Amino acid sequence: MNEDAFWQFIGECTPCLPDPDAEQLAAALTNRLAAGPLATVIEFAEQLSWALYRLDRKEYGHDLSSDSFLCARAAIVAAGRETYEAVLCDPQLFVSYRVDLTWAESLLYVPDEAYRRITGEEWNRSTRYSYESYSNTAGWTSA
Repeated sequence: MNEDAFWQFIGECTPCLPDPDAEQLAAALTNRLAAGPLATVIEFAEQLSWALYRLDRKEYGHDLSSDSFLCARAAIVAAGRETYEAVLCDPQLFVSYRVDLTWAESLLYVPDEAYRRITGEEWNRSTRYSYESYSNTAGWTSA
């Protein structure tokens, strides 16, 4: 799955009604991924980790707890590609997610739940990029 396919999955699963905590989005993504091949689940996890990793930067999360920062980054991803790319270009757009503590924690568990549904087993997931807060050392280096 490339980046375009990842964002297409997000867009196609985004509910029409407001979904402030991305619960409906996460459920739709999980159902869709669980209905497909395991390789798609693994590729989705890689793309999700990469998207979250790219937002793991000092200018976004310098004074947030690791959990708050992770869930706010997930909310940016849940908001879709347009919002995500806008935030990458303009860190000021992240402010509303910090102030309102917008969370989308459920998005983080989508690949794990889809994996469990397909295999019947828990996934000891390891992706190329860590989505955990403060793992992008280059994003936290003082300029």
